[in-house]
Amino acid sequence: MTADLLVIGRIATLAGEAADDLGMVEAIAIEGGRILAAGRKGDVESLAGPAARRIVLGEDEVVIPGLTDAHLHLADAAVAAVQLELETAATLEDGLARIRTANDALDDPAAWLRGGGWDAGRWGAWPTAAALETAAPGRRVVLWSHDLHAVWASPAALVAADVTARTPDPPGGIVRRLADGAPEGVLHEDATGLVTAHAPTLDGERLADLIERYCRRLLAYGVVAAHEPGELETDARLERGFAAIERLAAAGRLPIRVHAGIRKGALELAIARGLRSGEPLGPADGRARVGWLKLFGDGTLGSRTAALLEPYADEPGRGAPPAGPLGTYVTEPAEMVALAATAADAGIATQIHAIGDRSLRAALDALEPTVTRTALRARVEHVQLVDDADMPRFGSSGIVASVQPADLRDDAAKARRAWGRRADTSYPWARLLASGVTLAFGTDAPAAADDPWPALAMAVRRRDPGWDADTPTFGPAEAITLPQALRAACVGAATAAGEIDRGRLTAGQRADLLVIPAAALIDMEALRLARPRLVLVDGVVAHEA
Repeated sequence: MTADLLVIGRIATLAGEAADDLGMVEAIAIEGGRILAAGRKGDVESLAGPAARRIVLGEDEVVIPGLTDAHLHLADAAVAAVQLELETAATLEDGLARIRTANDALDDPAAWLRGGGWDAGRWGAWPTAAALETAAPGRRVVLWSHDLHAVWASPAALVAADVTARTPDPPGGIVRRLADGAPEGVLHEDATGLVTAHAPTLDGERLADLIERYCRRLLAYGVVAAHEPGELETDARLERGFAAIERLAAAGRLPIRVHAGIRKGALELAIARGLRSGEPLGPADGRARVGWLKLFGDGTLGSRTAALLEPYADEPGRGAPPAGPLGTYVTEPAEMVALAATAADAGIATQIHAIGDRSLRAALDALEPTVTRTALRARVEHVQLVDDADMPRFGSSGIVASVQPADLRDDAAKARRAWGRRADTSYPWARLLASGVTLAFGTDAPAAADDPWPALAMAVRRRDPGWDADTPTFGPAEAITLPQALRAACVGAATAAGEIDRGRLTAGQRADLLVIPAAALIDMEALRLARPRLVLVDGVVAHEA
């Protein structure tokens, strides 16, 4: 065999298993999109064919494997990228000013105004429909919270959806209410669908175009694969994202590898279609595959709906009533068990959103019997608070811990207030690795920023440059090393999807790789700001800065 491409320079293969081992080599040889060999420059060069191309790194560059985002809402993020953005609105007044500007720019009075990114914790209070009315009078407005677990709706949107004082809270959902029972303007968890189901859907081709464009944005970050938690839906929140991914894969227009997941309400549809986790979605040689059934065990820290074993530490009952001092389940434990078993019977693996320790325990109970029954590994998403008794269950069960380090940047102050002493051991990445778990990193975009590099730096140093100087490092004992963080973003995330031929740069692996600044491997600020100069997917240049 002869190589058709050589990459020469400093190359981190991630082949080592030691906490500080990047598996550095001098060169890799690539043939037909796969790594033929990795090692010393002279040995690798001897494998080159007469027409082999060469990529020679500069002295200030290094190669690492391509990143996988293990938790990214692909259609949501693609749509959010072209809608009203409130993620950077520091105050309610700032948010309302942006809404007012966006409303003034709409010519059609019947058009809905959509967007998201608002954060009640950052603003210091829950926003209201009355406030929206001052910024966009008479306009139907639907704005997702930054964590995608709540919707802020205008009076006109609530009227269009017929949400009134007589509307009961749906199972797994909460409508915030005024003293007379009328909706205040924010709907939590499964109550969001009461309004979003009435918003107009996107044209399927338009959504496909947005997803394709967004995937190219991900490539510019160095993200070559993404796991989408729940694109197959049966509601009208979006034109079928699942179908858009299928369409792109069939047309050869999917720039990255995607595992597209299944919402709880679409499980029967998925079974009827014969979908099985890990199998191709579209052409067998395409880049789309079927992912996991997505269940929500609980809500979120910010909404005080994460389900806890002990009460919230700051203000009992501060969460949205009737969540109460222990938070709430979105899916009851018995239903998690039943749905995970039904899915496994059909060859569909399950991932369960669990932020609080009570929800996480229920998730482990539901997933443990299914771990060996599907092609993809069962997973728990977020894993922010873990009781000591449950930590050993990860390593022994084989359940993947899918975590998003950027959450710590956004939620550190909230966690200290809400969880008290338990916050010291929350976001327990070091203990998870010590338990033997497969750790998979993602961003949770658009609930958080889609840039993976600050998240990697956060995993290593457990603090963010945006924090005040007197803000202490958050749980320094749970920090992990840079090689461990890179393996979670490359090897662990690929392994979670059954892709044992991706994530490392060793013989037989797919040639998905990035050329990044060498400083990123020694300086965490350089890592936080890193961008790849070159991105290769299957040995072909997919992005060049």
